[in-house]
Amino acid sequence: MKKFSRILKYVSQPKYRGKLFLYLLFTILSVLFGLIALGMLSPFMGLLFKGSQAGAGQAPVSGNAVGAIKDFINDIIIAHGKSVGLIVICVFIVVTTIIKNLFLYLSYYISSPIRTATITNLRSELYEKILSLPIGYFTERRKGDLISRMTNDIYEIESSVVATLEGLIKNPLTVIGYLIYMVYLSPKLSLFLLILLPITAIIIGRISKSLKKQSQDASVKLGESLSVLDETVSGIRVIKGFNAEGILREKFVGINNLLFYIRNKMNARRDLASPLTEVLGVMVLSIILYIGGSLVLTNSVGAMPPDDLMTYIAVFGMMINPAKDLSTAVSNMQRGAAAMERVEELLKAPVSISENQNGKTFDSFKDKIEFRNLGFAYEDAAILEDINLKIEKGKTVALVGSSGAGKSTLADLVPRFHDASKGELLIDGTNIKEYALKSVRAQMSIVTQEPILFNDTIAANIALGKPDATEEEIIHAAKIANAHNFIITKEEGYQTNIGDRGSKLSGGERQRLTIARAVLKNPPILILDEATSSLDTESERLVQDAINKMMENRTSIVIAHRLSTVRHADEIVVLQKGRIVERGNHEQLIALDGFYKRLVDMQEVK
Repeated sequence: MKKFSRILKYVSQPKYRGKLFLYLLFTILSVLFGLIALGMLSPFMGLLFKGSQAGAGQAPVSGNAVGAIKDFINDIIIAHGKSVGLIVICVFIVVTTIIKNLFLYLSYYISSPIRTATITNLRSELYEKILSLPIGYFTERRKGDLISRMTNDIYEIESSVVATLEGLIKNPLTVIGYLIYMVYLSPKLSLFLLILLPITAIIIGRISKSLKKQSQDASVKLGESLSVLDETVSGIRVIKGFNAEGILREKFVGINNLLFYIRNKMNARRDLASPLTEVLGVMVLSIILYIGGSLVLTNSVGAMPPDDLMTYIAVFGMMINPAKDLSTAVSNMQRGAAAMERVEELLKAPVSISENQNGKTFDSFKDKIEFRNLGFAYEDAAILEDINLKIEKGKTVALVGSSGAGKSTLADLVPRFHDASKGELLIDGTNIKEYALKSVRAQMSIVTQEPILFNDTIAANIALGKPDATEEEIIHAAKIANAHNFIITKEEGYQTNIGDRGSKLSGGERQRLTIARAVLKNPPILILDEATSSLDTESERLVQDAINKMMENRTSIVIAHRLSTVRHADEIVVLQKGRIVERGNHEQLIALDGFYKRLVDMQEVK
């Protein structure tokens, strides 16, 4: 049960402890009244085959509760006759069965919200974890695999772990209760039973053990299929344009067929648990019938009465279903264990970038950003080395260089998407790690090459960084970003839903909305990552004009491939293989006749 400790932690929260106690109490009472109902079979059989169990003047059957009920029935038979005794027995069975099922319903009623809350809490914790993980984590993982853990694995846990937890409480209590009563009826016969039951449990356990590995393989394949689906939906234009439907179809069908094979094999093993339990149960029952019948036929002193044997067999028959449910629950737990391991792996993933709870609040940017002897490596591969750079307040610094030179990584260090492997990043003379993370990011806005928008209204997307913004503030930001004119032409204006990833807008419109979002936040520091590289000439002019307005009186870090857009930067930093190879303004770098000039010449030739 160690692997399910997180679920048990949710279940055992103080607010649920009272309900858990009531659940256990009602379950025990349900089992107890079920046993009382079954206990009535003994006097019933005695009445049919022997008359009364105790004649006048006989000693009581027993001093315990079961014996007391038998004595009570015998007294009624003696006083009022067999017919009245038969009625009393039947009424007693009906009443105790009603009470048993009432307590059973109450136990379900109490446990249901605990089960639901457990999964809700687990899903919320998983989402919180995803939000807290560093950017680098997502570059290593398939998106489909993460979605699979959030959906399929959580469903597996809900259906095969949480739903069976109550079965692992109720069913063992039921089986134990029945066993105790059977030991009371015949200790000698129960001794054989206690030897046979563990053997059947070992056989069923061996079958269930393989379910975990198969379930884990199924989850991995489902994640792969979701990744292919996501790639298909995102790249449908390219797929159709290159007639690549067959390639993607073959890839998806291959994964899907393998998933079908694994799940079939897994279900075959899982479904074997219940019928196998029943077959083994009948085999054990046959052995009990033979041994019990032999004990009855001996007619020796202390031999088992026939009515007790019939009751014993009936109790054992009633125990088969809880035992079957218990074996199914164990099989389901094995299947859910794989899902739980995948979820736990995500929940325990290290968070290298975390909020400094005791950090200083970065209220305002006053002086400069400084990279001092800074280096950054990812999985022992050096990305940046010996970076020494100062970005003064109000200045615009452009980062240029070949693809893979480290431009985006360098810019990502400023909002602490990554932390330097060596050296320091200082803001206003203080190491960035000493600031509260949220206060640092509150002073920055980012405009990326690919406009990141959400399936919501235009107004909600612009107000993402400032949810309490007024309508006037949103409109003002949109005007600065050259977005207001196209927004008001939409049917619902600022309340227009833009679709998934802004699919209802053109590329230029999407980018201008991201600029409006950055403007509304009104930060002192801007990071612009290839903000115009994917736009047509007209859209680029509108977006560049919006960027120029936004950059006024702000400190800007601009990543650009189109060097024409950074000619007027205060300083241009040229990166090559993670190192700064040249720096200066446009005229100085042209005069150097180095790497920067070669880049400019290549773009002019184009």
